[in-house]
Amino acid sequence: MEWSSSSLLAWFTLLFILTLVLLLKQRRSRSLGAKKRPPGPPAWPVFGNIFDLGTIPHRNLYKLRFKYGPVIWLRLGCTNALVIQSAKAAEELFKNHDVWLQLATSSPRSNSGAHDQQANQRHCFHSAKVHRRYDKYIEEDVEAALARGETGELVVSHYVFVMAFNLIGNLVISQDLLNSHSKEGPEFFEAMDKVMEWSGKPNLADFLPFLKGLDPQRIKKNMERDLGRTMKVLEGFVRQRIEERKLMKKREGRDFLDALLEYEGDGKGGPDEISAHRRLIIILEIFFGGTETTSGTIEWVMVELFRHPESMRRVKEELNRIVGPKRKVGESDIDELPYLQAVIKESMRLHTILPFLVPRNTLQDTNFMGFDIPKDTQVFINAWAIGRDPDTWEDPLSFKPERFLGSDVDYRGQNFELLPFGSGRRICVGFPLAHRMLHLTLASLLHSFDWELGSNSAAETIDMKERMGFTVRKLIPLKAIPKKVIAE
Repeated sequence: MEWSSSSLLAWFTLLFILTLVLLLKQRRSRSLGAKKRPPGPPAWPVFGNIFDLGTIPHRNLYKLRFKYGPVIWLRLGCTNALVIQSAKAAEELFKNHDVWLQLATSSPRSNSGAHDQQANQRHCFHSAKVHRRYDKYIEEDVEAALARGETGELVVSHYVFVMAFNLIGNLVISQDLLNSHSKEGPEFFEAMDKVMEWSGKPNLADFLPFLKGLDPQRIKKNMERDLGRTMKVLEGFVRQRIEERKLMKKREGRDFLDALLEYEGDGKGGPDEISAHRRLIIILEIFFGGTETTSGTIEWVMVELFRHPESMRRVKEELNRIVGPKRKVGESDIDELPYLQAVIKESMRLHTILPFLVPRNTLQDTNFMGFDIPKDTQVFINAWAIGRDPDTWEDPLSFKPERFLGSDVDYRGQNFELLPFGSGRRICVGFPLAHRMLHLTLASLLHSFDWELGSNSAAETIDMKERMGFTVRKLIPLKAIPKKVIAE
């Protein structure tokens, strides 16, 4: 589209007026009495500190920590922002100020109430069968590639994502979504993938209110379109299940959807059932969280194990000793695998998949650690930076799973130096499932296969650059060759 001189003049005039209004507003606020704000970098008119974020905002904000401290104040367009970057500040926030925070996001995640989260966790099924299909799926795919004369290299994150997606489908709604006979499964997979793509794009309209109605990046329009597609497919599955239950059709076992449909409240003031819309949101959250968290984390774990062969040797030795060569890894084995657990914790410390968790908004004016924080401030917890906090961790940039052996530090939200799933009343609703899937997936992949890098790769030269989307991923995806372990 070509821009006429009159259109350009109109836009420049609008920008000049907005700049003038913002400058006058800032000057007026200073004249009415300065509030004590946290330290932070100087802001540009109109855009504020947006350019300070760059393309990898968690890293750029981490660098600012060493100049301005662990609590930083930013202006993102017209939005006030508070950034938390230390375990001490995170503990103060979640323990003493969580009540005046609400989730603030344009992603498909919702402000799930406490009763919904309790329902999710109480009804969350035992996932002992989660591990059963992982090694079989990869083995079949690798053998097919070898039969075609290919190298057998896999893009690790892609294959784990696909497996996690299909397994969650089986566990949550009893649907083999990637079965060749499934019509709805591929459509749901494609739409969900697009929703995550739009969710990961920075949206200027979130920080410049005058752009909200214009939607210049078309993010809102595309998000609504693809989110609608996912909801439509899920609605069909739920409607089919409700009809089956009405007709008293017998099914083998219960799944998570059955638990949601049977939820009757806890008698403590919450609703007696979960609404139809809320059911769909909860299921979507589990799909989004389970697939992306599992595939992204496993990729970073494998990268670190390739770069640290002694850790790879040690975790495989533990698996061979505890599980042995003649059976598959089971959920009951996980508690007996402390080094595998330590490897996952250490990787999540260094490579927090959701670096800012889910942003919050302040519901009222408040005082936080001696600073005056106004209502409607967006609060970012930089969990990625907290995992590298030099005041908390010894040698914070090194991969050392041994630091967690014999340690009580966990990522269930009570240890504020390790927050990959968040904390407080709005900890990730899919945490119980993600926790099981992470350990069973990694254990299965390492127990069933010996892994090698491709012929054109070397552990010492693995590119560690990141790209920011819905989650933090490797810029160049990890490719590796699995070789089936033959039981003696």
